[in-house]
Amino acid sequence: MRFLPASAAPEAKRILFARGLRAVADGLVAATLSKFLTLHGFSEARIGVLVTATLLGSAVIVIGVARFADRAGAGQILRWCSVAMAITGVLFAVVPWFVALAAIAAVGPLNPSSGDVSAFSPAEQSLIPSTVNDADRTALFARYSLVGFAAAAVGSAMAGLPLRIGRALEWTQRRSLTMVFWFYAVVGALCIGLYGPLARLGSGRAGERSRLGPSKRNVQRLTALFCIDAAGGGMVVTSLLAIWLDRRHHFSLAQVGGTLSAMGLLSSLSALAAPSLARRIGLVRTMVFTHIPANILLILAAFAPNGPTAVGLLLARALFSQMDVPARQSYVMSIVQPAERTAAAAYTNVPRSLASASTPALAGWLLGRSTFGWPLVIGGVMKTTYDLLLLRQFGRVTPEEAT
Repeated sequence: MRFLPASAAPEAKRILFARGLRAVADGLVAATLSKFLTLHGFSEARIGVLVTATLLGSAVIVIGVARFADRAGAGQILRWCSVAMAITGVLFAVVPWFVALAAIAAVGPLNPSSGDVSAFSPAEQSLIPSTVNDADRTALFARYSLVGFAAAAVGSAMAGLPLRIGRALEWTQRRSLTMVFWFYAVVGALCIGLYGPLARLGSGRAGERSRLGPSKRNVQRLTALFCIDAAGGGMVVTSLLAIWLDRRHHFSLAQVGGTLSAMGLLSSLSALAAPSLARRIGLVRTMVFTHIPANILLILAAFAPNGPTAVGLLLARALFSQMDVPARQSYVMSIVQPAERTAAAAYTNVPRSLASASTPALAGWLLGRSTFGWPLVIGGVMKTTYDLLLLRQFGRVTPEEAT
């Protein structure tokens, strides 16, 4: 049985393999980052600030991708990001100071969430349509999402492993968790080679800057809506969700990792349903009608009386929460011309990253003052608002009409 669509080029396999390898490292970092920083003596508010710095820095770097990806080549951009990933891992493993770590997080591709918010994402998304025909585009984006979420789930499941190894070696917990960042650095080094052969792929002609043309108005409207969703998502990024499970329900690091892993696996499997659902009801309705139930479950999780109930609600949410991702990515690529794809990917990702960076500090501050899941409630309300506005503005706009 074929995993990739029949029309997928060999380069698609390379993109998905590299995406999966990075996601394992991202999932492990996201599950252990808050514990690692807590062992350094940092408060919840400071952890929220560092997560904000990470997301804000990613947004700035994605702006560079928007300006130079078609001049340098998206494949070359991916190699540069891989170098930054390797360096970031090494520095996080050896630097103990908060200001320095915040600065490193801001300029590196460190990912504190279950999704990919780094500059890797728009570069990969701009290349994917050139590796498959239009009929299979949504299906390939679904596989791309599945690989990312499943691999991140594997990384999250590994969260307790460094501490077990450390105990066997009689290391402190803090020293044990530095292994996470050495692993992150190794993955970055491996990705340098994996992305090398992709240099010849691109959505525009070499030396030209990708720009938005006739699709600009629709992309701008979508981006404004995506910012609302991203700001809500910033309230519940994985690293902050790990803090809430620890503070509210007294989960160990292994329990946090297991919960996040199960959520990731369910999210990855649900992504496969997106293409068939989109064929029946359309891309926008797929995004909205799967996202609203997920947001309701997120809000309900904040009121859960105990850990098992909270986990059950979060797992139920995971069945729906990411089904919109391949539909959203495919929809953006479908309403622009091929020469606009890199610009569109960056244009929609930059404001999303900026918006998602605007709320983690607030979420960290709230978690430092109350164990109640205020970030879950606020995030769920914001994301539901986005869904309703998206349905109203784009519910009747098909890709053909949008172009």
